[in-house]
Formats: sequence, structure tokens, C-alpha cells
Amino acid sequence: MNLEHYQVIKAPPTVFYIPEFITTEEEKSILEHVNSAPKPKWTQLSNRRLQNWGGVPHPKGMIPEKIPEWLMQYTQRIGLLGLFEENKCPNHVLVNEYMPGQGIMPHTDGPVFYPTITTISCGSHTVLDFYHPRSEQSDTMGPKLLSLLLEQRSLLVVRDDMYHDYMHAIAEVSRDVVTGDEANLELCGCRYEQEQCLERGTRVSLTIRLVPNTSRFQLRLGR
Repeated sequence: MNLEHYQVIKAPPTVFYIPEFITTEEEKSILEHVNSAPKPKWTQLSNRRLQNWGGVPHPKGMIPEKIPEWLMQYTQRIGLLGLFEENKCPNHVLVNEYMPGQGIMPHTDGPVFYPTITTISCGSHTVLDFYHPRSEQSDTMGPKLLSLLLEQRSLLVVRDDMYHDYMHAIAEVSRDVVTGDEANLELCGCRYEQEQCLERGTRVSLTIRLVPNTSRFQLRLGR
């Protein structure tokens, strides 16, 4: 797959958007596995709930855990894109579940991860907003840079400058209105009209990343 064909030209370097990265059958299988995960696997937050697979990231080093086969096929598929250092395969998957009206505040993913985010969307679309960071002289959020429409079964890749220099967020709304200014709209085909209203459903996202710093202690235990 040539990523250059999927580069979001209207965004700063480097953003790629691949529609229909997975099939409807794969999407159904992912949702079934996520929803059948044991209750202790879920972490409930105020605005969403999530699962960690591969370990819990920590600045001092992630203790690695085996990623199950139903997720491994997607970490391997993304690994084939050559996005990570020395063409390594990503070793962590964060599963987020967003109900309609739920979102996440502007944030960056920080230095724990290799500076590349890959996200598969299942179950529903969402709109991801990018913001300029806060200035050193102000606590207020910087202005919005751009928005991306993330469709079901799509893959979003965010790297380098877009990873380091900008914050990303999902607004807490139950519907989105297509403005025509979404930076990746051309890559979505001709499926949307300006002012079209898109109702959000329950979205499950797989954020697949590489944690370079893993604990050697766990590796010794695995021998």
C-alpha cells in the first residue's frame, strides 16, 4: 500500500487517511471481541471506557503482555506499512468506546510512544479536531487548526509534526454537520454534502502504537 496516495494534503505533515482499511466482516468481528471482553478488562472514565492490550504504558517502561490473535492481525497489518522505527511491529492497542455525546479533551499522546498514531474506527464515524497548543503566556486553548472526518472502517495515521506540535480532541456531541472544510473530505469520496447531518452511533476505536521502552523484567520471566 502506497501511503502517499492517502496523504491529507490540506493538513500539515504528516497525516494519512485510508477509507475502508478493514472490511465489514472484520469490523463486526472486532466489535464482537471488544464487547465480549471480561469486565475487569474495561477501565471506566468519566467520558468513555477503554481497554489496554499489550500492557499498560508507563514512562519507566511498559511491562509487555501478549496481544490476542484477534488484535494481532491488525498490529501486523499496520506494521507492514513501515511506519515505526526499524520497521518494528506496534506492540500496544488502546481500545476506546465512545457513546453518542462522548468525546475527549484536547491532548497530545506524549513521549511514551513512538511519534506515530494509527487509529481504526469501528461502529460509527466521528470528527477529530486538531488545535494549536497553548502558549506559554496563556492557559487557554489555541485556535483550531483543522478537522478530520473519520469514517467507519477507516485508518488514520498521524506522524511527526502533527504528532508533536498539535493537540487533538473529539467534541462531546451526538451529531456532526459536514461543513465542507474537513481536511480529508476529498479522500472520503463524494459521499457527503455540505450541511449534511451525521448522527453518531457507538464508536469503538483501535489506537495502535509502538511503546519503545518495555520492561526487561517481564522478558526474563517469559524465558
